[in-house]
Amino acid sequence: MGQDAGHRDGPSLLYAVKQVELAVRARLDELLRATGITVPQWTALTVLARREGQTSAELARNAFVSAQAMGDLVAALERGRWIVRRPDPTHGRRLLIGLSDEGRALLARVEPGAAAVEEQMLAGLDPEDRSALRALLNRCRTNLAP
Repeated sequence: MGQDAGHRDGPSLLYAVKQVELAVRARLDELLRATGITVPQWTALTVLARREGQTSAELARNAFVSAQAMGDLVAALERGRWIVRRPDPTHGRRLLIGLSDEGRALLARVEPGAAAVEEQMLAGLDPEDRSALRALLNRCRTNLAP
């Protein structure tokens, strides 16, 4: 078995991951401040950019928030005119959420800054290290999935 927690050579990986998350969040908060959206709202918009036409429950899972929090998020995004909701043609009661033209324009304005944050985070890592980091983080996420 591995070393016990009292004999590690540095902070735990859990601590290191949390520190990276907090640093990224602070940079994104700063980047988004002028846009009027929050990091969770931006995350939801980026999820919709990858896959349009999600229900609120699907979007909540994919954007890492509770269904209740997504209700508030969707309301705010709708007030900002960054999303549109339309009836699901295959299931009359469901509403599908997609990006509006304003939402796409907002993401296009923010994308260069978000890419710069990612680039700063990955500075000094060669393409192989970047690819390995992405694969390892995805494996860790999968290992923790319910």
